[in-house]
Amino acid sequence: MNIRSISFLLPAFILFACGNTNSTENNNDGQATEVAEQSGTFKNVNEEQFAELMEKEAAFVLDVRTPNEWDGGFINGAHFMNYYDEDFKERLAKLNKDVPVLVYCKVGGRSGSAMDMMKGMGFTEVYNLSGGIDAWASQGMPLDK
Repeated sequence: MNIRSISFLLPAFILFACGNTNSTENNNDGQATEVAEQSGTFKNVNEEQFAELMEKEAAFVLDVRTPNEWDGGFINGAHFMNYYDEDFKERLAKLNKDVPVLVYCKVGGRSGSAMDMMKGMGFTEVYNLSGGIDAWASQGMPLDK
């Protein structure tokens, strides 16, 4: 092969190599399975953005705090799911992955981890409340009890 034929084939090779957005993994049987790349929206948002998303979207608001934290007050319309429960990930997997999820905890750490889990589980849109419910309350945003 001469230099001309290599320079002709190189763009075609690059196009072919870069066009594949899937990767492969080995399953339990050692067989390769195709895994699609994750895409979607996964963002940390402030309390104003969180409130706007609650108004605009038909979103699922998820509180991942402990029962004692929940008893101290929660964001209106939130669904409770304790991050520390041993079946937390299994319960997350049962949620509708195509509905936007607005997730929060006390200060944003657990809900950020939950958002990362959901990203890996194929959810399409997840928003984490930066600063958690503490930031929400410090801005005078309403809480239910």
